Amino acid sequence: MALEIERKFLVTDATFKQKAIRKFHIRQGYLSRDADTVVRIRIVDTKSFLTIKTKNEGCRRNEFEYEIPYDDGIALLHFCKGMIIEKTRYIVPYEGNDWEIDEFSSSLEGIVIAEIELPSENAPFSKPSFIGDEVTGNPLYYNSNIHKLAKKHSTKLQ
Repeated sequence: MALEIERKFLVTDATFKQKAIRKFHIRQGYLSRDADTVVRIRIVDTKSFLTIKTKNEGCRRNEFEYEIPYDDGIALLHFCKGMIIEKTRYIVPYEGNDWEIDEFSSSLEGIVIAEIELPSENAPFSKPSFIGDEVTGNPLYYNSNIHKLAKKHSTKLQ
């Protein structure tokens, strides 16, 4: 079992792209999602993962992630319920931490969310200038619910 402690923020501008050390394409869908557990299939470039996440408790939750054969991941995407999410993830180092910046595409274009994983709930961290309002704990910004924002955000970051 892996305990994930993560904080999420909106992103205010596109300067993070200049600071990114890596980027990759992600496609993901949900085989199951309810109030207590989600089961996700994720394709990251040429790898596939099956992930089970438990209900959030603040910025904490349990996460179990397993690499599965790529072809199995592609096949399982066809069984996912709802929207298949596509995004580009940028890794941006800042003052000893790696920020993961997800820039969503297709009908979610304009939504950009930053995440930082921490060793504890009270661990101190510094925010880069492109980090905006915190959305940790807001269910609307969970990837399993983000499809609900599809028509609300239509602007691109500059």
